[in-house]
Amino acid sequence: MSAEKPLAGRVALVTGASRGIGAATAKALAAAGAHVVITARKARDLEDVEEAIHQAGGAATIAPMDLTESDSIARLATAVTERWDKLDILVINAAILPQLSPVTQIEQKAFNQALTLNVLATQVLLASFDPLLKRSGRGRVIGLTSSVGAEPRAYWGAYGATKAAFDTLLSCYAQEVERISETRVAILDPGASRTQMRARAYPGEDPQTVKAPEVVGERIRELLTADFLTSHRERISP
Repeated sequence: MSAEKPLAGRVALVTGASRGIGAATAKALAAAGAHVVITARKARDLEDVEEAIHQAGGAATIAPMDLTESDSIARLATAVTERWDKLDILVINAAILPQLSPVTQIEQKAFNQALTLNVLATQVLLASFDPLLKRSGRGRVIGLTSSVGAEPRAYWGAYGATKAAFDTLLSCYAQEVERISETRVAILDPGASRTQMRARAYPGEDPQTVKAPEVVGERIRELLTADFLTSHRERISP
């Protein structure tokens, strides 16, 4: 480890890393010296992120996959075990935003998809990578959430419900592992950021009026470099 590469020797997994906050986070962690495993559904987009990391002198491995497929996460955990036998950093960023609507008009198929990715896949990620995080000796988990999980807002019921469950899972996991391992958990609300998800929710908004994903990626790098107490919660200001 060096001042220029404070995360050297660490292995990080970032989900939803093909664009936006996930891609920015992967690049920031790789720049700090971590070997970053990046996952998303679209291989071509992942390859672009991987190429950018390599051109900047970092190291990355792509793992194209759909986190909602039953065995995909277990296969990834096996691959990480075989290559590194540990995981130092897990950034849970992948999420689906269902169409905004009144609770009485929530479209069930889209709601089920969001529940599967935002909630069920989160539990499987934690279960599958918990042994590798403990093997690290200083495993760190960062989950990207939304304010609507803690502060319900009209028409955001479907997404807010999944993020409330997401927060609960991470908070319970943080308490469960705190006294039996060195694994620590942070829940980070990125706030208004220039992402495709934000553009879908606020189609009339000028994207230049909200912060770039790189601001969030850099804050995650700072958290992991300076370290944090377990159950850390933070909202990134504009």
